[in-house]
Amino acid sequence: MTMEKISEAVLEKVKAEAEDIIRQAELTAEERLRKAREQQNAKYEEEKARITEEAEVEASRIRAQTKISIRQEILRVKNEVIEKIMSGLKSRLTDLPNSDELTVNLIKEGIKVIGTSEVIVYVPIGHIDRIQNLVKNDTELSSVIKDYQEIKCTGGAVIEDIKSSLRIDNTLDTRIETLLPQILPEINKELFG
Repeated sequence: MTMEKISEAVLEKVKAEAEDIIRQAELTAEERLRKAREQQNAKYEEEKARITEEAEVEASRIRAQTKISIRQEILRVKNEVIEKIMSGLKSRLTDLPNSDELTVNLIKEGIKVIGTSEVIVYVPIGHIDRIQNLVKNDTELSSVIKDYQEIKCTGGAVIEDIKSSLRIDNTLDTRIETLLPQILPEINKELFG
């Protein structure tokens, strides 16, 4: 073999080795690039999932807050309706044809519960003269009542012993407040289903 052929053979071998090294480098680079893309895609998918989850949590929170706000508004409106009904009820009770008789009966009931011979009767503002006129014909009742005072109420009366140690609230307001828990479910059912 001649030198030239040896040179060519060495050159061919070096070229083949260089091509193998380049091919190996390209394969390694492609593998690294593929892994980098996979990692990038995985991170992208993780970030996308995290953002989606956060958005879903926020949307759920907003829906819950909206439901609460709607319920609160419905309750507020229901309460307004019930308050209007109760206000109308109180004004109608004072306009009843037998409201004088009712007031006298509430006074008698209060005096009976207190069980004393001297009481002070508190009546709605502006009603003292009317109540005194109602009671004056009943000597037993008028002898027990020592004084009349005014109190802010819809109707009825508050009866207090002369020493102010015992007080019976027989106002229509208190009677309605006492009945309200019993009738409120019926009112709600009737009005709001």
